[in-house]
Amino acid sequence: MANPFDDFLKTLAKGDLAPVYLLAGDEPLQLQEAGDALRARARELGYAEREVLNVEAHFDWDQLARSGASLSLFASRRLIELRLPTGKPDRDGSAAITEWCKSPAPDTVLLVSAMQWSKKHEGAWVKAIERAGVYTWLRAPRVDELPAWIRARMRDQGFAPSEDAIALLAERAEGNLLAIAQEVDKLVALRPGGAVSAADLESLGDDNAVYDVFRLTDATTAAVGCSLAI
Repeated sequence: MANPFDDFLKTLAKGDLAPVYLLAGDEPLQLQEAGDALRARARELGYAEREVLNVEAHFDWDQLARSGASLSLFASRRLIELRLPTGKPDRDGSAAITEWCKSPAPDTVLLVSAMQWSKKHEGAWVKAIERAGVYTWLRAPRVDELPAWIRARMRDQGFAPSEDAIALLAERAEGNLLAIAQEVDKLVALRPGGAVSAADLESLGDDNAVYDVFRLTDATTAAVGCSLAI
């Protein structure tokens, strides 16, 4: 079965970036890591300036057009991030995004990220992004796909997990990818790669098993409405 996250990473490796991207989904880890991958690729390609727009109540959608029309202060290539927590722009927002897609600003990439998503969110503005660039709906692995996801993540860090270790990690984290990633990162910090059993994971202790999902979201949305170096 196709993996939207892996497919997205493959698109980034193919030449220059598209003028506009939409990363959508309610799985925080994949949304964050997909955004990180895009930002890293942008740096490689010389997009040295970054501006973040956080859409809140009464957001001035003219700000998007002004950002596209303004001249870069530090570089010729820019990344503009439009963070849309609800995934539902109002009428003005839908029109502003659609208009952007009709005539993207030169030497500029627009990244729209939405932290809530379903089929009901797909409107005309999403179709406009699809025509102009890339739309990726990041879905969490299903229950039957989770063991393979855990195994792949641990192998990427140099570990060879046993089946009971994978089952324990999935149970301990209750399927929360952020919690699973934290446990793997903790393992990386404590020991070199190699075989990992359920007993090895038990030795890490249970006190860090629960991960605050909102901690990442807070960090992601802390810097808003300002220009940043990528």
